[in-house]
Amino acid sequence: MNQYTESKAVSLSQTEKSKFLSRTYGWMAFALFLSAAVAYWTSVNIFVVNELGEPVGISKFGNMLFGNSGIGFIILAVLEIAVVIWLTATIRKLSFGVALIGFLFYSVINGLTLSSIFVVYKINSIASAFLASAVTFTVMSLYGLKTKSNLSSAGKYLMMGLMGIILASVIQFVITLITGAPLAMMDLLISIATVVIFTGLTAYDSQKILVTAEYANSSDEYKKVALLGALELYLDFINIFLALLKLFGKRRD
Repeated sequence: MNQYTESKAVSLSQTEKSKFLSRTYGWMAFALFLSAAVAYWTSVNIFVVNELGEPVGISKFGNMLFGNSGIGFIILAVLEIAVVIWLTATIRKLSFGVALIGFLFYSVINGLTLSSIFVVYKINSIASAFLASAVTFTVMSLYGLKTKSNLSSAGKYLMMGLMGIILASVIQFVITLITGAPLAMMDLLISIATVVIFTGLTAYDSQKILVTAEYANSSDEYKKVALLGALELYLDFINIFLALLKLFGKRRD
């Protein structure tokens, strides 16, 4: 292989790498936009408003989502988890088109569940939490892409921390269900831990995506891998955002 051929091969490799990273972060950004649009549209249509634009009652659509002891919301939450598990477990067997539909479907469902934050929190708090999350995510993602340190060992501990958060959240939910009183201190600790864990996971996932990009090509297989990477980054961002909103968000009166 002569110098020209080697140079051309390196150029093609860098092009495929750039395309893979662009697809991954592009799909992640589009999913966030889609969820935000659905969440806002849903929040606007939850209530019946009078001529002055003031809410005077819950609409049929709002009652379907959040009425009847929140059954609709619980169904959506369970469906979210089911779609994530289905995508991660079967994406290699799916066509890219089906995988993409599943990914966008998840974004829409998450938008429906996220609509509740517009009802609970003030809009300026939501905007501030989103901006803080965007800055945190960007900084940690760039760190993961640029650092020479291997973050794989840290990833193991971060995943252990994530399992701890899930377990603590389940315990908190059960206790709250039984006692009818939320555990404020436990909720605070879970929110702090969530910010720390998912901030670290942002760097870890970004580095993992960069390593994958080194071998990427334009095949449907790597397009599906880019979708999975986008899903991981999406989950990192959303969890940081919700945790920061819980910690610092001001509720509506």
